[in-house]
Amino acid sequence: MIFIDVCFKKKTPYTPIWLMRQAGRYLSEYKMTRQKAKNFLGLCKNPELASEVTLQPVDILGVDAAIIFSDILVIPMEMGMGLGFYEGEGPKFDSTMRCKEDLRKLQTGAFKRTQYVYDALKITREKLDSSKALIGFCGSPWTLATYMIEGEGSKTYTHSKRLLYKDPSTLHTLLEQLTEELKQYLEMQIHAGANAVMVFDSWAAALEKSAYFEFSWDYMKQIATYLKAKYPHIPIILFPKGIGAYLESIDGEFDVFGVDWGTPMESAKKILANRFVLQGNLEPARLYQHSSMVDGVEKIFEVMQDTPFIFNLGHGMMPDLPRESAIELVKIVQQKRIS
Repeated sequence: MIFIDVCFKKKTPYTPIWLMRQAGRYLSEYKMTRQKAKNFLGLCKNPELASEVTLQPVDILGVDAAIIFSDILVIPMEMGMGLGFYEGEGPKFDSTMRCKEDLRKLQTGAFKRTQYVYDALKITREKLDSSKALIGFCGSPWTLATYMIEGEGSKTYTHSKRLLYKDPSTLHTLLEQLTEELKQYLEMQIHAGANAVMVFDSWAAALEKSAYFEFSWDYMKQIATYLKAKYPHIPIILFPKGIGAYLESIDGEFDVFGVDWGTPMESAKKILANRFVLQGNLEPARLYQHSSMVDGVEKIFEVMQDTPFIFNLGHGMMPDLPRESAIELVKIVQQKRIS
């Protein structure tokens, strides 16, 4: 698998590419499958349909890796928090975790109740071409904690930050519990057929540097260390969005560092490429205009020309991006042969 080879810095004929949120509303096929499931959570919990939308971008775009279709919030949901997805509003929990008493309500062993994710992985791995990698994933402990504390997505993270500075021990307790669940969750995904796993820290940029490394990065490192010790052949990808100013302090036992579009690839290469493979980092909005997309691709390759990397967007596909642009992007990248 060319994707796996690059994760371990092996020589490949071209730079592999996949796209975050490559299964989604910009594809009419996805919309049709989602209608069968009635709602988003129904799609996540139906292994056959989840596998179907996982495979769609591989067939349509020709990407080098599939990422299992699911949602980062299934773990807190299976810890006992009622979860709903609302059109135009996003995910919302019907309760919050803001004190030690709240945390006592959480159920352990959530990873045992996500069999639908493992079944989707198994089905997908059986159907996926052997040359294509299958990626499993989870949200970072910090990102999941913010949803659980706020009750929904947030622009200010008011309750999460209040807890962090007023009662850090309670936040650490929540993060520790999430970390243990996520270790097992990703391990089960590997057993189910994932060839690589990725941890998304979507709300990394909410924290100042010292708080970030104490309350987020250290927990991501614990997950990576646990998995690398048991599964050294499985690449671990960590993607903290929005911490370009903190790159000098990045360390850990993992293989691939996801670079977001706000972090200059030049900086990431200079600081991290001697230790980790880089993945990224085209600004997704460039796909609205062909010439801008091509220019963005050329700039990334100019920076990374002598260094193995994985081409990706610097964040996820947006719902209204033209599918033709995504198809063309994959072709452009794969046609750039490595001498």
